[in-house]
Amino acid sequence: MFDSLSDRLGGVFDKLRGRGALKEQDVRDAMREVRIALLEADVALPVVRRFVDQVTEKAVGQSVLKSVTPGQQVVKIVNDALVEMLGGEETVGLTLDARPPVVIMMVGLQGSGKTTTTGKLARLIREKHGKKPMMASLDVNRPAAQEQLAVLGEQTGVATLPIIQGQQPVDIARRALQAAKLQAIDVLLLDTAGRLHVDQQLMDEMKAVSEISEPTETLLVVDSLTGQDAVNVAQSFSGEIDLTGVVLTRMDGDARGGAALSMRAVTGKPIKFAGTGEKIDAIEPFHPKRVAGRILGMGDIVSIVEKAAETVEAEEAERMAERMAKGQFDMNDLRSQLRQMQKMGGLGVLAGMMPGMKKAKQAMQSSGMDDRVLLRMDAIIGSMTPKERGNPALLNAKRKRRIASGSGTQVQDVNKLLKMHQEMTKAMKQIKKMGGLKGLGQLFGKGGMDAAMPGLGGPGQGGSMPGLGGPGGPPDLSNFLKK
Repeated sequence: MFDSLSDRLGGVFDKLRGRGALKEQDVRDAMREVRIALLEADVALPVVRRFVDQVTEKAVGQSVLKSVTPGQQVVKIVNDALVEMLGGEETVGLTLDARPPVVIMMVGLQGSGKTTTTGKLARLIREKHGKKPMMASLDVNRPAAQEQLAVLGEQTGVATLPIIQGQQPVDIARRALQAAKLQAIDVLLLDTAGRLHVDQQLMDEMKAVSEISEPTETLLVVDSLTGQDAVNVAQSFSGEIDLTGVVLTRMDGDARGGAALSMRAVTGKPIKFAGTGEKIDAIEPFHPKRVAGRILGMGDIVSIVEKAAETVEAEEAERMAERMAKGQFDMNDLRSQLRQMQKMGGLGVLAGMMPGMKKAKQAMQSSGMDDRVLLRMDAIIGSMTPKERGNPALLNAKRKRRIASGSGTQVQDVNKLLKMHQEMTKAMKQIKKMGGLKGLGQLFGKGGMDAAMPGLGGPGQGGSMPGLGGPGGPPDLSNFLKK
């Protein structure tokens, strides 16, 4: 979603970093380009004005212009302002520790993804928070809306309120509350009706349901692809209903991202979740600091670690760690790693989250390199015999031709995979020489991340990777790599 904005801002800041000293006019010229980039990204005009004024005021100070790295300092100021625009340092989650049943009321326009988001949140509450949720559909206007929620309940293993035809939203809410109390439900999610546009009838219905259910959370679901319309909808709802947060859907789309950047500033309510796809598990907490890092090309290491924690099986991780420590790495291990990358979102997603990988991601796209590469590699390894996977040294010209034919690839593709495996095997042996993962952590500890991996840090951070220890001390990479 933020690719276009990220490219524009990256070009502006590359110019600043390339200069040894900055004048006030240089900063003002850069801020003018930032202003244009934000407006083209469909960010609300009042938000853009406030953002640019705030950054300019801080960036033209003598402490910045006369610092050793003025360009980096300006980028850091922009990063901090961007984090503030998106909601600040801390992530705001759901309030689930109130007296049960905790009621979460989902509101929004028709077509915003409200019902699907209700199912996603119910699954998240059950699996991540260990609570017992129940869903109830109050949408009596849209055909099959109640049936859709019932299907989502079956998919996620979450109870749904039985449907009684002809019952009105307020009566359904009252019945849902009674059922939740009788069944010892921890969290009750109410999927309210939507409209094609905001009208008074919709607002009156929302208010009546709110009075009956007394929700702890009232979440506005907004389609981020609708741009400034999303901001207008949010303003309309926040003026009538006491919202506690916003959920942005379709954040994986190719819209310009202005709705996400404007929402917090316009409504004053935190963005709590972001929908990142159609699958039932494609929802994640909205982290302002991480999103800002992605926009400015600083990466999001923490999200990569979290994705790994969600997809890696503990036993497989233990086995892999032991083999790495011994310097062992065969084709079965490589296949396991390739499949792991697919589970975590593929090459594009991972490259977009790595610090300093923006240009590498662009190069991958321009050369036609995508997740099909992973599938081809997996097919090549699948065409090998178990003996060949365990000992790639057996692969002679005849065997390579057989493998290429069996996987629908070329012999040169097989050779590329073998070369990649050889390089990774060398890396494993180097780790073994340093004493395994512990030794690698000690190596980084001698000079910190800066000494071992310069240039991967964020602006003004001395090169330290975001999320892996700041300039105040070296990160514990041995624990990080084990995880």
